[in-house]
Amino acid sequence: MIEAPHVSVAVPPAQGGPGPLPVRQRAGRFLVLATVFLCAACGLVYELELVALASYLIGDSVKQASVVLSVMVFAMGVGSLLAKRLRCRAAVGFGLLEAALALVGGCSALVLHATFAWIGESRYALVGFSMAIGMLIGAEMPLLMTLIQRISRRAEQDAGGTVADLFAADYVGALVGGLAFPFLLLPWLGQLTSALLTGAVNAVAGGALVLWLFGRDLSTRARWLLVVANVAVLAVLATATVLADDFERSVRRAVYGERVRVAVQTDVQEVVLTGGPDRPPELFLDGRLRVSGRDEHRYHRALVHPAMRGPHARVLVLGGGDGLAVREVLRHRDVESVTVFELDAGVVRLARHDPALARLNGYVYGDPRVRVVYGDAFARLREAAEAGAAYDVVVSDLPDPGITASTKLYSAEFYGLAARVLAGRGRLAVHAGPMESRPSTYWTVDATLRTAGFLTRPYRATGRLSGFAAGPDRSTDEGSVPSDWGFLLAARDRVPPDPGGAGGARPVPAPGPAGLPPSTLVHPRYGE
Repeated sequence: MIEAPHVSVAVPPAQGGPGPLPVRQRAGRFLVLATVFLCAACGLVYELELVALASYLIGDSVKQASVVLSVMVFAMGVGSLLAKRLRCRAAVGFGLLEAALALVGGCSALVLHATFAWIGESRYALVGFSMAIGMLIGAEMPLLMTLIQRISRRAEQDAGGTVADLFAADYVGALVGGLAFPFLLLPWLGQLTSALLTGAVNAVAGGALVLWLFGRDLSTRARWLLVVANVAVLAVLATATVLADDFERSVRRAVYGERVRVAVQTDVQEVVLTGGPDRPPELFLDGRLRVSGRDEHRYHRALVHPAMRGPHARVLVLGGGDGLAVREVLRHRDVESVTVFELDAGVVRLARHDPALARLNGYVYGDPRVRVVYGDAFARLREAAEAGAAYDVVVSDLPDPGITASTKLYSAEFYGLAARVLAGRGRLAVHAGPMESRPSTYWTVDATLRTAGFLTRPYRATGRLSGFAAGPDRSTDEGSVPSDWGFLLAARDRVPPDPGGAGGARPVPAPGPAGLPPSTLVHPRYGE
């Protein structure tokens, strides 16, 4: 095929008509596809950032992720429809669109943290950002399709091949963005800086493509508008990046109070430790109160001591990297070994070396009987079962089942693995959440243990002073501080002993015929 000589378009560039490209058609096509790749990567980072912030700031990760994703997908459809009005000015429309997306997406983490810290409510802001970012992302593709078709017509390429290349670049970019967020951006830069950096990349990619490759299509006024818009957005993002550390400190003070002593982002989660000379330490993991020095002794004594009635030479603690459950185990002098399965090495380092937390746990990590195995409790428990390990007592000191995303640690499969590592007369102690304020969750854990072949003894400890979340009231998601901790003592071959009196534990009424006490609503897991 003989390529036709290039003929200039009748509309002059000053009036917005398509002018000649500054590069060859093949190079121009590559630049558009590279921009599609970068914009797709940035778009997925924004999406994952919102999901992570929803889980961190609000909790209930499954529900919040569903809200964010469904709203964004709907908004993308709306954005695609609205973009039809910009196709006649695709170049300037795409440039302004990317500047807006960079500003909104880059600042989303800052605004959501601010609403959580100073207003106390992030749900509405989360939905608003999901809608705005989704609409802007949805509007990208029609405009990019128009721009690449303009190049493809010059190169006499078929429309089907152009669409295939465009979507391939989009999907590959989404893959790279999806992998970069959890493995590079979040652990290295944190939530705020990673969002701001992503916005800067987004603005530079969109602005550079339009101003350089399609600059001759624009009027002088349009070019200046894009330059000013992109410079303003980059200036805002740069200023926010410089002030990000000060902003984070202000947010922490607003959320956790003035006594923040340690705030680190480990490979797993954000760890914050508060307290002072006149205030007991409090440990927060991803914004959730994990340990309160005011009442933790009630919780850990009730969790551990009922299970220690019987043989207890070899003890396994699931979770409990703070060392407080281990402290209660070691109060029994005849314990020979304690193994801790902990996911986050950063929590153990803090429990070893922070003076207040180490003093609270009795310096247990200096005891030669204590051994820590790092990794996911489910995987480590499976390895122990396959290796034939046997423990007299297993203590499940895991986050509350009603607010954690680690539902597999409360599954029948998980408890089946725990049964395999228990010795003949072994006992399993499980933290099952507050019984009074969340009875459905509590009795579901009981039913799951029974499904795994355990006989259970329900009990609880009262006198609770702290809730779940960060903030002055330490409240639950429902807005009230729970009054108790619920536990279950389980054994495979016999009904566990009555835990009453051990560590302040109090037995609760035995379940009725349907597996529930009369005052508890029936959960679907129980059937009829």
